[in-house]
Amino acid sequence: MRSETDFRPTGRVPIAVVLGTNDVASAVGRALFLAGYGVVLSRDPAQPVLRRTMAYDVALDTGIAELDGVKARAADSLVDILNACTDRQAICVTIMELGELLCLGLIDVLVDARMRMRSLKVDIRPFARATVGLGPGFSAGRHVDVAIETAPEAIGVLRAGATLAAHGRSTPLSGAGRERFARAEGAGLWLTAHAIGDQVAAAEVVGWCGEAPVQAPMAGHLRGLVRGGTQVPEGLKLLEVDPAVGGPSSWLGLAERPRRIADAVLEALDTLGTLSTAAAGPVPH
Repeated sequence: MRSETDFRPTGRVPIAVVLGTNDVASAVGRALFLAGYGVVLSRDPAQPVLRRTMAYDVALDTGIAELDGVKARAADSLVDILNACTDRQAICVTIMELGELLCLGLIDVLVDARMRMRSLKVDIRPFARATVGLGPGFSAGRHVDVAIETAPEAIGVLRAGATLAAHGRSTPLSGAGRERFARAEGAGLWLTAHAIGDQVAAAEVVGWCGEAPVQAPMAGHLRGLVRGGTQVPEGLKLLEVDPAVGGPSSWLGLAERPRRIADAVLEALDTLGTLSTAAAGPVPH
C-alpha cells in the first residue's frame, strides 16, 4: 500500500480511521472530521471506555452521539461507512476492527488512539498513507510515521524517537490526581447501578467487580464510569470522581487535554504534508 501513497481516485473524500472510541480518540476524530476527512472510529473491545459522556463510544449504544456540535452515528457495515464518509454528515462509530476496515480501500490516515499504555506496539505503517500513534510505546519511524506525546506536561509531535513510558501521573482535576480513580482489583464482571454525573460520598460502594465492592475514592461527582455489565481486566480504571463543589460539569464535552492531543495530530499530518489535501479550516474550540 505504501507504494500508492500519492494515489487517490478523483473526487474521493480522504478517509481517516481512528482506532479507539475513548475521549482522546473522539477528540481526534472530531478534529479530523472538521479538517475535511470522512472519519471512522473503531471501538477497542479490550479497553472499555471510562469517560463515556465525553466520547463518541456512546453512539454504539444509542445510535447517535454529539460532542461540541459534531455528530457521530453507529455504522454496522462497510457500505454504511462508505456512504457516511462520502456525505460527511456525521462521524462513523463501529465495532468493526482494522482488518475489516482495510476493505474500505486505501486509508489516507490511520491513528492509533486506543491509549493502551503498557501494551506492545506493532508497525501499522503498511496500512495507510499516513500513520500516527498516540501515547506510550510508539516510536516514530518504527511503528508509525509520527508519534504524539500525550503526557500532560509534554504533549507534542515526535518525528523521530519514542514517546515517554507511562508514568502513572494524571492531569490534576480540582486538585486531585490519580487518587480520584478506582481500579478493578481483579478481573471480573463489572456491575453498577450508578450513572456518570451522580454525586457520591467518599467510600460509597459504586459497584461490584466480581464479588469485590468498588468504592468511590473521594466525595464528588462521577466523571467517568465503565459501562455496567462489562467484563474487565485486573487494574482497569472503573470510575473517576471529580471532587469539585459547584462549577461546570466536567463530565460533559471535550476536555482540554484531548483537545491539545487532537491539535497535535493535525500538526503531525501537516508536517507529513498530508493535511493540506483535506483541510477545510481550523478546528473550533
